[in-house]
Amino acid sequence: MTSQTEETRSVRVLRVGEQVRHVLSEILMRGEVHDDVLASHPVSITEVRMSPDLRHATVFVKPLLGKDEEAVLKALRTNTAFLQRTVASKVRQKYAAKLKFLADESFDEGTHIDKLLRNPKVARDLASDAD
Repeated sequence: MTSQTEETRSVRVLRVGEQVRHVLSEILMRGEVHDDVLASHPVSITEVRMSPDLRHATVFVKPLLGKDEEAVLKALRTNTAFLQRTVASKVRQKYAAKLKFLADESFDEGTHIDKLLRNPKVARDLASDAD
């Protein structure tokens, strides 16, 4: 039996995370989850981070236009068992990954940083640093 290198394991973790992201996106896009909130709110699965043992998946989501984020998260969490079963049937792994849904804050952070950089005081300081 060959042992996996650290790099091989990390590539596998990333690959499985992408597979889970695609499967979840398809499930939501096709409306396979019978939930009124999810049916009326398009949801983007922005990233899936798998644990090194592939038993846990942290799923980062963003409702389109950022509307009703808490309601969407609650609906996803309510339907976690169905989503886990469906993902497990489509992504063949030794263990079915436990899904944990979190709001993706990266867009909000990027917008905040952009606003800071456009602030006249910050722009002035950046210009003086460049000199």
